[in-house]
Amino acid sequence: MLCLMVHVFIFILCRKLGKRKADQSSQRRAAGKQKKGQKDPNKPKRPPSAFFVFLEEFRQTFKKENPNVKAVSAVGKAGGQKWKSMSQAEKAPYEAKAAKRKAEYEKLINAYNKKQDNSADDESEKSNSEIHDDEEGGGEVDIHKSL
Repeated sequence: MLCLMVHVFIFILCRKLGKRKADQSSQRRAAGKQKKGQKDPNKPKRPPSAFFVFLEEFRQTFKKENPNVKAVSAVGKAGGQKWKSMSQAEKAPYEAKAAKRKAEYEKLINAYNKKQDNSADDESEKSNSEIHDDEEGGGEVDIHKSL
């Protein structure tokens, strides 16, 4: 009888601990999602690597040779195998294209960053009275701030 009571007690204790851990992990996930900011749609996209430049061309030839294969994974696997079997000389044109795209990207991202810095400077030049006027919002009261 005592053994049964001990087993029941351990079972109940384990369930309570399991629920606490589940609650904590779900709270961490929710906090992690809130931290992510919105992506700027005007920010230039990163350039593809040499492999992805190769894959753009390989995808077209693979579809012509294998019109019945619809799976994206099959194209990726075949492309990966071909890329691994290629020599450095065969990879060189793709690496050159990737380097060219990377140079273009660096120019674009530098211009983008300068534009972002300029817009941030414009906001910091506001006087304190203008900032406080913006926060007041015409006399409306935010009930969430008072809580």
